[in-house]
Amino acid sequence: MDGDTGGIERVYRRRRWPAGPYFILVGVLCLNALIQVGHTVDRPYGAGWSAWVFLALVASTVLRVALEQFRAHTRVTAAGITAQGPLRSRTWAWHEVYDIRVEHAPRGSGRTPPQWLTYLYDLEGRRFLLRHLDDWQLADPYAEVSDLCLAAAPYRSLTWERQPHVEERILRRAARRKAWTWAVYGALITFFVMLVLDIGLIATGHPENEFLLFVCVPLACFGILGAVLDRYWTSRPPRFLPQQP
Repeated sequence: MDGDTGGIERVYRRRRWPAGPYFILVGVLCLNALIQVGHTVDRPYGAGWSAWVFLALVASTVLRVALEQFRAHTRVTAAGITAQGPLRSRTWAWHEVYDIRVEHAPRGSGRTPPQWLTYLYDLEGRRFLLRHLDDWQLADPYAEVSDLCLAAAPYRSLTWERQPHVEERILRRAARRKAWTWAVYGALITFFVMLVLDIGLIATGHPENEFLLFVCVPLACFGILGAVLDRYWTSRPPRFLPQQP
């Protein structure tokens, strides 16, 4: 964090790097992708397309992680807050900011940091991550956010008091995120089930259709499960927001 910590001018950047096993895992995935692609070189045209898709996904993931490490940051000024992501940035004037909250990381209370992340909420109830305002980069993100809100008070035309209609929007959007997150989990489970089915078809000499098994079926599961859960949970939004530390 740059500048006077007691003032409004602040920049939150990465100060600590992920643990070594994180980079080892990325390296293993890259090596596996290269090996899988290498095995397809001598195959007939069109065979092994899934290995190339996997390599493209791994390459894009590595690129995003690299940009996240070196570009992402959060800047706070008297004019507002700027959240710089891996590729693009977004700025909110102070009158557009409804609240700033420290919440549990999506994976819950696991031991891998960060366990607490900071989000900006706008007046429409939308949530945006403020990078590096977390317990991995800061000793006490909750105290930092409290101090930040106090320093920002003179620049706002609104108070930090909660408004029932905005809280309702936040709750409904939280329910929607939960629905589509579970839809992703369902699609991943379906993908691995299709992988087992594909191995069984190969072992028994039955014809296989990789595009149908690995693309169409998981995508269909994602869309159907997401739509059903979205409709169910948004009609019954959660009654509380994630607790702050």
